[in-house]
Amino acid sequence: MTKSLDVHLYDKCVGHIVLLPGGNTLFTFDKSYEEDPYRPILSQNFFSPTGQLLGERRPIRTRLEPFFSNLLPEGYLRDYLALKNGVNPMREFDLIHALGEDLPGAVHLQTSKESLDYAALREESFPFSKFSYRFSLAGIQLKFSALMKKGGGLKIPPSGVGGNWIVKLPSLNFFHMPENEFAMMTLAESIGIQVPEFHLIPLGQIKGLPFFDLLQGDQAIIVKRFDRGPEQTRIHMEDFAQVYGIYPEQKYERVSYTNMAIRILTLCGEDGLIEYIRRLTFCILVGNGDMHLKNWSFLYPDGKTPVLSPAYDLLSTIPYLPEDSLALTFVNTKIMHQCTLALFEKFSEKAKVPKHLVLEVVKQTAETTREKWETVKTDINVPPQLIKAIDAHMTKISL
Repeated sequence: MTKSLDVHLYDKCVGHIVLLPGGNTLFTFDKSYEEDPYRPILSQNFFSPTGQLLGERRPIRTRLEPFFSNLLPEGYLRDYLALKNGVNPMREFDLIHALGEDLPGAVHLQTSKESLDYAALREESFPFSKFSYRFSLAGIQLKFSALMKKGGGLKIPPSGVGGNWIVKLPSLNFFHMPENEFAMMTLAESIGIQVPEFHLIPLGQIKGLPFFDLLQGDQAIIVKRFDRGPEQTRIHMEDFAQVYGIYPEQKYERVSYTNMAIRILTLCGEDGLIEYIRRLTFCILVGNGDMHLKNWSFLYPDGKTPVLSPAYDLLSTIPYLPEDSLALTFVNTKIMHQCTLALFEKFSEKAKVPKHLVLEVVKQTAETTREKWETVKTDINVPPQLIKAIDAHMTKISL
């Protein structure tokens, strides 16, 4: 029996994922997508530097292509959703089929009409319950897709599909993670970094939330999904692991912040570069060692032209890992206190981006972040452990 999934981008079938004998998979573009001169962008990694679609695809051993693999959650969340859907978490074809109705961006999957014996395929090969969670929010942190109720509060849909808010639960291992992210998002917004709408709410205000008895806290941060528009319209996005064709477990490897600057300037222009430098400087100052490739994304509001998505997953990792370093290499180091203005000059030269522009953004961001932090840490009841760790870290940064 042939097992095949149609890949839809918005309402257009752009390709097919086929499960081959032996567990390998093959993604191919649909002919209509290949021949469409106005086709929307599925991923930058599917195009050559000159804009030609890379139509020749090869089978992937036991996994999906990196673009699709990066749509799936990682770690405990992956295991949890695989268990809820009755599939092996290592079988990516089965997992993306289970979660394919509510993927990040505008991609959604359907069983191919050409697949033989559709009813048997659904019943025997994919034993999903109608009560299973059918969304996929890539990443490791426990999070769910939720709907905002008219009278206030949130509700997790029984199927997990259709939510326009992301609920991020307290960590299994680290204290005050939602409070940490709420403080860093508040600080980022105060210095002009674009962020989605967000709130900190008690877990008791979220209806339909699965029970977890090991969480380190009783509050969640909720974040408005920026890949969803009015009336549940989809807005396509891809993270930078997808942009570079890298598997999730390689999100700390192979690409540097310099590489990213070049790509962003090329595709998003000077405004995109300014926002990128602002966010990078901010993360160095607050001690965020987790800005790996999956925590940066392009958004495609018109389906074709990339812009930096709003900032997300902003937190300070220093309170949990005092000696934490940058997720990716910055020029020749990952040590945050070595990221001086002189190193930003070298960064500008290496990336071939305007030096005066970069240094001006760094100086302004550093000054404003330090100033606004003094207000934020007193106005929003930031836990003392976080304040102490972030204050100590900032004194080591010479920006």
